[in-house]
Amino acid sequence: MPHATQHLDVATAELDSALRGGPFHVALRAAIAARGLPLQRVQHHLSRHGVKVGVTSLSYWQQGARRPQRPESLRAVRALEEILQLPEESLIRLLAEADETPRPGGPAARSYRACAEASGVLDRLLSELDHPSPEGGVHTLGHHERIMIGPRRQLAGRESQHIVRAQRDGVDRFVAVHHGDPGCAPARMTVHALENCRTGRVRTHHDTGVLVTELLFDTRLRAGDTHLFRYGVEDGTAGASREYVRGFGSAGGQYALQVRFDAAALPVRCHRFTQHSPAAPRGGRQELALSGRHHSVHLVEPRVRSGMLGIGWDWD
Repeated sequence: MPHATQHLDVATAELDSALRGGPFHVALRAAIAARGLPLQRVQHHLSRHGVKVGVTSLSYWQQGARRPQRPESLRAVRALEEILQLPEESLIRLLAEADETPRPGGPAARSYRACAEASGVLDRLLSELDHPSPEGGVHTLGHHERIMIGPRRQLAGRESQHIVRAQRDGVDRFVAVHHGDPGCAPARMTVHALENCRTGRVRTHHDTGVLVTELLFDTRLRAGDTHLFRYGVEDGTAGASREYVRGFGSAGGQYALQVRFDAAALPVRCHRFTQHSPAAPRGGRQELALSGRHHSVHLVEPRVRSGMLGIGWDWD
């Protein structure tokens, strides 16, 4: 047991430090880790306190991609202090300190606000579809994504193939999320169910460029069953695209991203990058060579971790 005790001591020390100095998302993440609770259990405890918060929101809160601001969210933070056995007002104090701290006005700050707005919208759209999170009862074993850049340098569309395993009986759908580029028109996008699924309800939000759609399976999965399905989104509604980013709320299986460029619109250079959260600096930059005949670049992550992965490119 010495190893377990040592691990607990380290987690407790990290939590104490985070509660003293913040920021809020680091303290929340440390508290959840110290108690050993998965986000689904945290959500369950919150519901018992009469507070409804999606797993997506909890994930964004502990990544720093979004801060609780609405009255219901602040009620959740006070409930979290009790659930996670924290001193009263400890998390609320860190939130107040963050609100008093001016944010820099550069691109990173604008990106942070845009993501915060989009994440709030996403929660609402998922709620309309009766889904607490996009995956809704499945674990992703593999996700292969193919992005097409058109002759006007626009995000013409994408195709996604998922391999999932049901975590409970009765799973019969998946909610796919598409984030368009700035200036896009989600209402003009088209979703295509390509293999082992069909489209259900679709919801869009113009200001944040978000589209969510149900993909209905032809069967109800039992716990442990696997399912492979493929779908596509026709976009092409925005201006020149410069990057594609995929966020992961938790660890998962393999992820592969391919970006293919039209022969009439080839970039001068491409690179991959990682990002812990939208508010964090980017790292892990690695140049990618454009393939000759198919004009594409790709990345493969054997096992994704919480955070963000993407490919960016420069035009001449």
